Amino acid sequence: MTHSVQEHFRMEVAEYDDAIRRFIPGYEEMLRRAADAVTVIQPRRVLDLGAGTAALSEQVLLRTTKAVVELWDVDPQMLEQAAARLDGFGDRADKRIRSYYDSFPPCDAIMASLSLHHIRSIDEKQRLYARAFDALSPGGVFVNADATLPDDERRRRARYRAWVDHMKSCGISEERAWQHFEEWSEEDTYFSEPIEVGALEGAGFRVTVPWREVISTVVVASKPG
Repeated sequence: MTHSVQEHFRMEVAEYDDAIRRFIPGYEEMLRRAADAVTVIQPRRVLDLGAGTAALSEQVLLRTTKAVVELWDVDPQMLEQAAARLDGFGDRADKRIRSYYDSFPPCDAIMASLSLHHIRSIDEKQRLYARAFDALSPGGVFVNADATLPDDERRRRARYRAWVDHMKSCGISEERAWQHFEEWSEEDTYFSEPIEVGALEGAGFRVTVPWREVISTVVVASKPG
């Protein structure tokens, strides 16, 4: 699997951290909620899938003193940005060019932020969730911070409308916002919250959804133990 943020968003990688805040409603709070859900179990080893510029990894590392976060991404330019961001954490931040289709090592937590929507089918996603369940230690967590959209067409349109309004409030024109959706649809698939929860429960997890704003959603899946 290959993925280039520069091609997907039509921007330089260095612009990503600023742009994503204009694209995604509640982005900062989403990261905080996801990091809290990971660190509450006091993990020793954390896997960040599609880690990008390490915004979520940084939040987790700041909240712990012992956790090692292994950052996986297939985009070398994004990992370069991540390396610069996490330079002060030394060997607690381990950057690797890997895909979330690779085998997961044993760990205490697995997390992802705005990356798993690149998986196009829910069956494929559930297989990833099953692999995550197997890799996690008892009591471990899988935390996904990503976009969800309702299946019902009327509610889905209303959610897109609210998403456009967020972008407009950040200086993006309405026309350009709708163009972004069309461009992103070439690679992105947004499932509904019930479908995501069902896929995780089907893999064996106990699931809660502690936070949501417009399309931004934090889903926390715990492995019994």
